[in-house]
Amino acid sequence: MKTLALALFGMLLALIQASATEPPANFASHATPQPVPEISFQNADGQPKTLADFSGKIVLLNIWATWCAPYRKEMPTLDRLQAELGGVDFEVVALSVDRKGPEVVRKFFDEIGVKHLALNIDTSSKAMFALGAVGLPLTLLIDREGREIGRVIGPAEWDSPEVVAFIRDRIATK
Repeated sequence: MKTLALALFGMLLALIQASATEPPANFASHATPQPVPEISFQNADGQPKTLADFSGKIVLLNIWATWCAPYRKEMPTLDRLQAELGGVDFEVVALSVDRKGPEVVRKFFDEIGVKHLALNIDTSSKAMFALGAVGLPLTLLIDREGREIGRVIGPAEWDSPEVVAFIRDRIATK
C-alpha cells in the first residue's frame, strides 16, 4: 500500500511540474483559446492549404517574409523546433507572405539551411491581415481544435529549452 501511495504521489508531482511550464516571456496568452480566422495559402507544389489541414495537431503558425531581417536568425530556430517536436501531434507552419512566389522562399531556405520546415506561402498577404498582424514576425500557438492559445509579436528563440518545454507541455495536454 505504501509503495502504491508513493507511486501515485510521484505521478502527481510529475503532473504538477509538467503543467507548471511557463510561457515564453514575450508570449501573450489568452485566458481562454480564441477562434482563428480562416486563412488559406499554398504549399510548395501550389496546392491549396488551410489551417484545417492541421486539425488535431498543436500548430505554431509563423507569419514571415524573406525580406524581414530577423528571419536569418529566427528561421533556423523554427527549423530545429520542427526537427525536435514535429510529428503527428505538433507542426511548425512557417507561412511566407513573399509576393515574389515560392522560388524566393526556396532560395532563402537553401541559403540558411532549413531542412525540416514545409514551404507554405500566401503571396496575397491576406492571412497576415486576417490575423491582425501589425508587423512581422507574428507567431500564433494554435490548439488541436484550431483556436489561438496565444501569440508572439516579434522574433523569438523557438528552440530554447524554455520554449521547447512550454510547447512540449501543450502537446502533452490532450
